[in-house]
Amino acid sequence: MASHSFFWLVEKGIMNQELLRIVENIARDKNIDKESIFADLEEAMVSAVRKHFGDAESEIIVQIDRSGGGVVAFKDGQPIDIKRLGRIPAQTAKQVMIQKIRADERDSIFSEFVQRKGQLVSGSVVRYEGGALIVNLDHWTEGIMPKGEQIMGQTHRPGERVRCLILDVKESASQVKIILSRTHPDFIRRLFESEVPEIAEGIIEVRALAREAGYRSKVAVMSFDDKVDPVGACVGVRGSRIKNIVDELGGEKIDIVRWNDSSQILVANALMPAKVSEIALCFELGRATVVVEEDQLSLAIGKHGQNVRLAARLTGWDIDILTPDEYNQGIERLAGCVKGVEGSDDVLVDKLIALGIISVLDLDDVGPDPLVAELKLDRGLAERLVERADREAKALTAEADQKQTQKQLAQQTKVSETTPREDAE
Repeated sequence: MASHSFFWLVEKGIMNQELLRIVENIARDKNIDKESIFADLEEAMVSAVRKHFGDAESEIIVQIDRSGGGVVAFKDGQPIDIKRLGRIPAQTAKQVMIQKIRADERDSIFSEFVQRKGQLVSGSVVRYEGGALIVNLDHWTEGIMPKGEQIMGQTHRPGERVRCLILDVKESASQVKIILSRTHPDFIRRLFESEVPEIAEGIIEVRALAREAGYRSKVAVMSFDDKVDPVGACVGVRGSRIKNIVDELGGEKIDIVRWNDSSQILVANALMPAKVSEIALCFELGRATVVVEEDQLSLAIGKHGQNVRLAARLTGWDIDILTPDEYNQGIERLAGCVKGVEGSDDVLVDKLIALGIISVLDLDDVGPDPLVAELKLDRGLAERLVERADREAKALTAEADQKQTQKQLAQQTKVSETTPREDAE
């Protein structure tokens, strides 16, 4: 309403306190600096004067009194009565002002939301548009949540309040595009900050987070106060805090684990609820070999490998899960391989295991350089060990392929035997 009145004043040439009031309203409604509006208005009136006189060379100056609303205009130093310019120049000023106010509005929206990038925001669902969700963030700004940033399986009704993360803010010639997300890991981080006061106050810190949106997330937390249990604080009394977050995510499972600077302890914590028997870390490969009992194997791996996959992303380690039998078989094969090389002994096998190398595959992947640098081996011996490990690894791979082929043939034979044959015509 204020903008329509404003353009009416431009056309009528009325410049007074009413103009100041309307400028104030536009600045407030569109979140634009008043000085920018005054500057734009002066430029628009300069364009109108040039339009009236058809003169592109003369020096045109227009000044608006910021306190009284009065307007003075000069052409080559001579005063002009701007009220007598007529309707066509006023229409020119109007069009220029529309363009400039839109540009100022875009700049205002961009500067505001680019500072809020990565923050949590609440909005009202407007509609779905080509799979993307349009969310009204305030009375003049809309954000867009692409399909890939929406939690799978969740739908939202128009008018529904929804919380999301400001993922990105992009500026183009015609609009500001605010990208929203509910699948980004930082969305959960911000939810924890809003639901757990100790995190907002800096007593508890979310050290790492891994997420498969809509299914499961793992959050590693630590406390800077020995008296505050980070896991308990995040869960809340009778699970009240974590319940609010889970409800917001539509039932997504969240595992809260205790952070530890020791990689071995952290990996064990990250694989919970599975109980870990032993962990061997190979820093050269960034690999953690985890041993669990048979009854813990399915828990450690998780449905479709989800638990171990999230644990790997949370800790930054490539995690292999083995049973005790598989682990022992790998050690035995490694020992046999190493002892078959002249100049090797049981002590060297122990050193390799301490280095996190627990199979011939590991030894083949590591290569000779770490053996020379870490174990101080003669390079010739290191190269012979890796060469022998390479042969053993190829043989092991061939055995695995052969077993897989036999398994597939057995399954096909079983299917053909149980399928009834059609009677011959």
